[in-house]
Amino acid sequence: MRRSRRTKILATLGPASESQEMIEKLFEAGADVFRLNMSHLPREKLKDRVATIRAVEAKFKRPIAILADLQGPKLRVGAFEGDSAMLEPGQTFTLDADMAPGGKNRVHLPHPEILSSLEPGHTVLIDDGKLRLRVKSVKQGAAATTVEIAGKISNRKGVSLPDTTIPVAAMTDKDRSDLEAALDAGVDWIALSFVQRPEDVAEVKKVARGRALVMSKLEKPQAIARLDEIMEISDAVMVARGDLGVEMPLEKVPGIQKRIVRAARRLGKPVVVATQMLESMITSPVPTRAEVSDVATAVYDGADAVMLSAESASGQYPIDAVATMSRIAEEVEQDQNYWSIMRTLNTEPEATGSDAIAAGAHQIADTLNLKTMAAWTSSGSTAFRIARERPNSTVIALTPSQDTARRLALVWGVHSIRTKDASDIDDMAFRACKFAVREEFADVGDRIIIVAGVPFGTPGATNMVRIAFINQEHAAQA
Repeated sequence: MRRSRRTKILATLGPASESQEMIEKLFEAGADVFRLNMSHLPREKLKDRVATIRAVEAKFKRPIAILADLQGPKLRVGAFEGDSAMLEPGQTFTLDADMAPGGKNRVHLPHPEILSSLEPGHTVLIDDGKLRLRVKSVKQGAAATTVEIAGKISNRKGVSLPDTTIPVAAMTDKDRSDLEAALDAGVDWIALSFVQRPEDVAEVKKVARGRALVMSKLEKPQAIARLDEIMEISDAVMVARGDLGVEMPLEKVPGIQKRIVRAARRLGKPVVVATQMLESMITSPVPTRAEVSDVATAVYDGADAVMLSAESASGQYPIDAVATMSRIAEEVEQDQNYWSIMRTLNTEPEATGSDAIAAGAHQIADTLNLKTMAAWTSSGSTAFRIARERPNSTVIALTPSQDTARRLALVWGVHSIRTKDASDIDDMAFRACKFAVREEFADVGDRIIIVAGVPFGTPGATNMVRIAFINQEHAAQA
């Protein structure tokens, strides 16, 4: 099950794709990571869903990463008398703490933290931006707004606050319960929704304690304002363009996407581009030309992974959507412009021995035109560092840790294999060559480059590069 592309694919599971048979077909079509959306997946079904994916993993004998996506705080207005009301342009509409059913002039906002945080001039978006209100005055328990974009408002529609920092954590009580359940079930990545500040990420990492890595979903202006701090503490990030496009002007989203992807490349942290990538394939067997260009742009930018949401979770053509995304990525990566862009975006290595070794290995592989790099890694950090360089070589990550092998399924260009740790330098070289042949990344007569840390099994101790020649003995034992 070797892939012929470096960019990874995340597929969201849902009603259209939750059976083991469908998960197997999605994996064969090209899915590398499966996303479990906790907004829709009942907590009591989580363990069974993880077990189903692990059964697929065992069948194909390839590590598969599982991402549990926490719902985050869902801000909504209350209910209306008659279930809805029609707002007119320029009228005053009040959001308040009164629990009585709403009407044409007011509605209950069951979030006191919002009412205490709003200030005159702040924007309030309702129903994914279909209605826009501007706060004109705030008093105890109520905010009077002017309707700028009018229309129908109905029960429990979502509220977005692009100008307001809300003094609540990104995790709700539901999220905390879901997080514990996900960690107990053995997921590999946790995605945190509606991150506003680095402290939000720190809270999740404190609970996870290394049992899973944490991915910050960047979907709020407040997160973009503190991007460097949030990225520093996160293990990975996601460009969540859906909510980002609601809370910020749409025309700003492409530039923000490029900024986030480049920042992640610079830090050597995985970055996922998500939302509406092949949206039309929810109901159509083929995408629009614009959607193909959108996926290709993310691949050209050097994103580690691209994600499917409703396309694979509830769409009519989930397998076609994954296969289409895989073909787009393969085609882009065969374009000579792709590799010239990758080289242009490379950054200077950090002043550490491990980063210098990773950068040096990339240069050696490039100079000698070696098509395979093998990285012995315990924690995964060596493979992360090499992937950051975006080498024009396949990166085989050899690790004794099943958790590490699975987590690396998200990382650009990494083909992870679980195996016992090397016993000495000769064993390290021999088995790296053997696996390169077995996985069909190299042949007898080829040279490969091996990166490792001595003493073996010491996380973060990358300090050695070796070039090895593949001979008949390696092929015989492959």
